Amino acid sequence: MWAVLIGAALIIGGLLFLLRPTLRRRPSDPHLMPETGATLEPRRQGLRFLGLSRNWPALAIIAVGALLLVFGSYL
Repeated sequence: MWAVLIGAALIIGGLLFLLRPTLRRRPSDPHLMPETGATLEPRRQGLRFLGLSRNWPALAIIAVGALLLVFGSYL
């Protein structure tokens, strides 16, 4: 039972850690946008933010939580 609860908490914590940069970002005010057609997206970001080198701690926490869930389901 405890393994399942700890595993679920680790998965939720890993997801929050993975989404931390997005959750900390301040909301933008659409009324202050210039009329030049500029967007709020950063320039040349590409898909680097999805890379394994930047997100491995959160993915490791999620993997440990999943292992605890599987282990807890067999007990």
